[in-house]
Amino acid sequence: MRRSQIFWKVVVLVCGIFGSTARAQQLAVPSSSLADELPTAASSFLASPTQDPAAPKTPVAKGGSDTKPSGGSIESPEPKVDAQDETPQQTKRILWVIPNYRAVSTSLRLPRLSAKEKFWLATQDSFDYSSFIFTGILAGVAMANNSEPSFGQGASGYGQYYAHTFADGTIENYLTEAIVPTLTKQDPRYYTLGHGGFLKRTGYSVSRLFLTRTNNGSSTFNISEIAGAAAAAGIGNAYYPPTSNTWVKTYQRWGTQLALDGAGDILKEFWPEINRTIFHNKY
Repeated sequence: MRRSQIFWKVVVLVCGIFGSTARAQQLAVPSSSLADELPTAASSFLASPTQDPAAPKTPVAKGGSDTKPSGGSIESPEPKVDAQDETPQQTKRILWVIPNYRAVSTSLRLPRLSAKEKFWLATQDSFDYSSFIFTGILAGVAMANNSEPSFGQGASGYGQYYAHTFADGTIENYLTEAIVPTLTKQDPRYYTLGHGGFLKRTGYSVSRLFLTRTNNGSSTFNISEIAGAAAAAGIGNAYYPPTSNTWVKTYQRWGTQLALDGAGDILKEFWPEINRTIFHNKY
């Protein structure tokens, strides 16, 4: 009995040793395999969509405003459009022909013009295709009146009239719309009055020959128009043939330029109403 007791005690002791060793190996295995399995677990976690378990799911009502269209994009609401201004607006051209780049509508407020923009206005008025047509008409009228007998008649005479008339208009445009306004800091644009009776608006248009705006918007004497047109008429003496009444011719050219510019201002003033009433804003 004693030997059997000793034997069973040895068996129990060995089993206990083997059991503790197995448990130790079991605990040691995860520590080595955990490092291998972490990247796989992390990648699978990142690949799955993240959901907040605390956030309740919001049901989308069928046919409601939160329902997305079949195309997958949500249509933005239409912007609110203000009521159209009832004041007739200026257009870039009058009757599709006459340039109207310097006219400013009544309800329009524009920033000041730079020197470069003033020269561009003069260029547009001088070399627009319509200016060649207008020059041809003025040259024909001058030849019909035989204003320069030395030019003669016929095709050669008409060419002389045309060249001189074109030079008169181009020089006057650059002086009254670009050079002098830049030096005097004046605005060469025509600002439409747009209200009042016929006589009031006509008087306003004619007064723009003598009054204009500065770059800051204040009213001032129109040196650009008066002095610029006078300088252009004086420069014309350099290419017109000398005559005994040179100064008379100079004053005539000066007066003609002022009259043409005044008529142009009157047309600019009433053009928006003419376009709307007669042509139904066609032009």
